[in-house]
Formats: sequence, C-alpha cells, structure tokens
Amino acid sequence: MRSIRWDEESRKLMIINQLALPAELRCLEVGSYTDIMEALESRAVDGASALAVCGAFALYFAASEAEMREPTALRESVCAAREQLMRLLPNAVNLRALTAGILRRAQTFEGGAQELPAFYLQQALAAAEQDLEASLSIARNGAELLHDGDEILLYGNTGALAGVDYGTAMGVVRWAYEQGKRVHVYMAETRPRLQGSKLSAWELEQYGIPYDVIVDAAAGYLLKAGKVDKVLFGAQRVAANGDVINHIGTYMLALAAYDNGVPAYAAFPLACVDFDSPSAGHASLEESDPSEVLSIRYYDSATAPKSSRARNFTLDITSQRLLSGLITDRGVLYPPFFRNLTVLKQYGRDE
Repeated sequence: MRSIRWDEESRKLMIINQLALPAELRCLEVGSYTDIMEALESRAVDGASALAVCGAFALYFAASEAEMREPTALRESVCAAREQLMRLLPNAVNLRALTAGILRRAQTFEGGAQELPAFYLQQALAAAEQDLEASLSIARNGAELLHDGDEILLYGNTGALAGVDYGTAMGVVRWAYEQGKRVHVYMAETRPRLQGSKLSAWELEQYGIPYDVIVDAAAGYLLKAGKVDKVLFGAQRVAANGDVINHIGTYMLALAAYDNGVPAYAAFPLACVDFDSPSAGHASLEESDPSEVLSIRYYDSATAPKSSRARNFTLDITSQRLLSGLITDRGVLYPPFFRNLTVLKQYGRDE
C-alpha cells in the first residue's frame, strides 16, 4: 500500500490523509510548499520516514515556486525553506540528514536556475524509492525474529502510512504474515492521538492480519500474564548508544517488557540514528497542542472538565538497556549497540 506517490500528470504529491482514517480513505493532493507544510503541521502525514520523504518534496516545491533567476539565490531560498522545516520538526533526524544531503548535492549542480527545480524533484523521487528499499530490508530482517504462532504487541504508527510503504515495526509483522507465519497482534491504542487504533489497526485490517486493539494500560497485564512473545515499535530518533526517542509511552512499554523477560525491539532505518548524540539523555523533547489530550471524547461526552489544563508530552526516551535488539535496514543489531551502530555508521547516512 503506497501512502506517498508522485503523480506526474498533475504534478502533485498524493499522500494518504491520516486525519481521515479509519472512517475514510482519502488522499491529499499536495501541489505547493504551503500545502506540504500544512500537511506536516496538521499531522495529516506523520511517521519519521514519511516526514523525511515529504521534506524532500518540500524542497522541490520551494524551488519550483522561487522567482530567482540566479542559481545561488534559488539555492539560498531552498535552504531557508529547509530551515523552516527543521524548526517545525526538530527531532526528525532522518529528515535533517536527507535534506542536508540534497542541499549539498545542489551546490555542485551545474545547470541554471530553470533546471534546478527538476534536480530537486529527482532527488525527492529517489528518496521515496530509497525509503521503500529500506523498509523492505527492515521487514525482511525483522521477520526472521518472528515465529509461527507468535503473539506480538505493536505500538504506534509504524506501517505503510508512516513511510512510503511497509514502514518499520508493522512492516516486520506484515512480512512474517506474508511468509505464512500465523501471527496475532495486540495493537495498543497509542494515546493521546490514537495512532494505533485509528491508523495501525486500519492497516492490519487491509492486510488481513489478525489483531485486537487494546488500551495502552493493558500492555503490562498482557506481558505479565505471558500472553505476548515479542514487543515491536518504531523510532523517531536513535542515539549512538542505542537509546530510542519515540512516541510517548514507548518507555513504559519497554520497561514492562524488560521486567517480564519479553524481547522488545525498535525497528527503524539507519538514517534515524543521530551519531552526534552519544546518548539521548539530554535530548530536547517538544510538547504538542494540549487540545489533543482535552478533546478526546467518550460516548460523545467530554472526558475532562472545561476548565482543565493539560500537558501533551509527545516523545519519551527508552534506554538501550531495555531493548533486546535494533531492527535496521542493515540487519538486526544486538548489544553492545554503541559498538555495532558505530560499525554501520558509514551506511545509510547522507551527511
């Protein structure tokens, strides 16, 4: 299921609108830099890989809309657009690396200002294909860890919707299922935005993979009761020692898995690794709009008093010591993660 697709005829980027799911499958037709920034800011598109690929197309739209006739000025305009992207998504490491590589290659482009937009478009198209290849590698590598009859606890939006296709953690499950392994998924709701029940459960439905949606708080019970064989989630950003920054709640899930001896794996492309950060201990983690917490309704009734205030913590840090392995496009890594990630530093990065 391809969630991001360039339509050559209309010259628009077609993106599955995550805000419309699960009620309706609808595509956004993105035809400008403003359109793509609105899609990113509204979370109509989300997921580390999806954000990176959309960021590459944002550079193309910025270049195509620039009125500069001199290549240097046009490149500077695109650089400014990229800075706006990074202010919106400061923890998107693969977005930062991908767009930095495109800007660097643009510096050596020998054509004129009229040819530069086509260059940026080719870079974005190549980035989409590279993301798909990385996702397929993650799926193949991770599927080797799953056995026939496994009960898997998934967390977050980690399927095709989070990238171009297949994704990360869900891609692993999908590949195993397509191999004929009889797997069952416990799909955590993933509060407060419910990406698990709204997006990932919808994807599992499309693939025919058996699943049950659970509230996030039920994960500990399932793990302690011995009803889960593997825990899988993705990563927004990974430090050089293997610490994982991911959707809020990942840490509690990994902690419960560790306490009950259940293997927990983070699945991500190597492009998510921030090799400049020895650990994630001092990472700056942004907060989101509190309305995402307060606007949740139960049987059409408010779940908090009108006067309530809220804090909407978006990300948390899962220490590498809680993880059994890291599933990457270059293979499955085991502790010590710092040494094994360092060996792979030369791959998968463009910075």
